[in-house]
Amino acid sequence: MTLPAVDDRIDLAALDSSLVQTRFHGKLHFFPTIHSTNTHAMAQADAGAPDGSVYFADEQTAGRGRGTHEWSSPPGSGLYLSILLRPAIAPADVLWLSLAAGLAVHQAVRQVTSLECDLRWPNDLLLGSKLGSKKFCGILTELNAEVTRVRSLVIGIGINVHQPEFPPDLRNIATSLHIETGRSWPRQDLLAALLQSLDREVNALTTPGNLSNATASILARLERASSWIRGKRVYVEELEGYEGVTEGLDPRGFLQIRTASGLRTVYSGGVREQKTNR
Repeated sequence: MTLPAVDDRIDLAALDSSLVQTRFHGKLHFFPTIHSTNTHAMAQADAGAPDGSVYFADEQTAGRGRGTHEWSSPPGSGLYLSILLRPAIAPADVLWLSLAAGLAVHQAVRQVTSLECDLRWPNDLLLGSKLGSKKFCGILTELNAEVTRVRSLVIGIGINVHQPEFPPDLRNIATSLHIETGRSWPRQDLLAALLQSLDREVNALTTPGNLSNATASILARLERASSWIRGKRVYVEELEGYEGVTEGLDPRGFLQIRTASGLRTVYSGGVREQKTNR
């Protein structure tokens, strides 16, 4: 795969300057290549790294997606970053931060490219027509917590930016900003917009007394930004697997599915559009 000819190097000083009003200022860590930003961030969390530390790379050699999936991370082609947070919220509320990260990506992509992406609960972002959407961004959230408090939370985000094509095994399910628009987009602008947006989301969720307002806002914005929240016929890869039609999010942020046997809640399974041959 040949990448587009584009000089898209990151200016760390300029990037840090754009984040001066956020929790991320002075805490950026860039790697030309790394095994996995999430693995590194989790290790740094255990070693005492502060809230707001950001680890990002030009290439990952062992990028991780949800479950056992890998995340293709060739050099110079995408944004591969992990954000370390130490939020003052209960472990039961961590899903809201993962959902808020998806909204932060949605806002950043709209701000930089004017594209409207679709959010597939809980952690994928898609581009293309609603009938033929493909994944360009994945979010992996990992947690270290006690019963009543979160020690640390790492939000890993992978965004396909410059890829002009994908290997045959990914071609039907993956896309990039370059494929969708036919042009190159500066990763630094996208990263700055993403971290600025995420900082606002985290502030709203962790401000004392504001959790209910923040979660209500997330629910309302997800309803507007996602075609997967209501009325989508899906197959859920959970337990034995089951089919149904999405029927909104419950008050905790979990997806609800109307099945032939009643309403079910998705806690951990992947959600895919239902195949007609099932």
